[in-house]
Amino acid sequence: MSATVVESLPDEGNEVNELGVPQAAERDDQSWELMRVWVAERGLHCALKVGVYESEGIGEERAWGIVLADAARHLADAVSSFTGRDRDAALSAIRLSMEDELNKPTSRKEGAFRD
Repeated sequence: MSATVVESLPDEGNEVNELGVPQAAERDDQSWELMRVWVAERGLHCALKVGVYESEGIGEERAWGIVLADAARHLADAVSSFTGRDRDAALSAIRLSMEDELNKPTSRKEGAFRD
């Protein structure tokens, strides 16, 4: 993945506090959204587009692993830019936190997929 839109604080004029669409996605009429993540009602809520890669003969697990790793790198860049901390140290801390959360979740996952 290449450049990303990084917003550090909610947009005051945006009543639902959603992030803007990256400019590349606005320019590309073949772009699609893969994931949307919200904090609401004191929990994390996700909308995921699953099946896009499988229909192209690519395993969803592999594809989503790459997407999440790319997102972690973008996040490390954003954290480094926002806080001044070292990018590699930020990525290491993100990776450790992800491994800890995967191994010992701090909350239950609830809900189901819907169309």
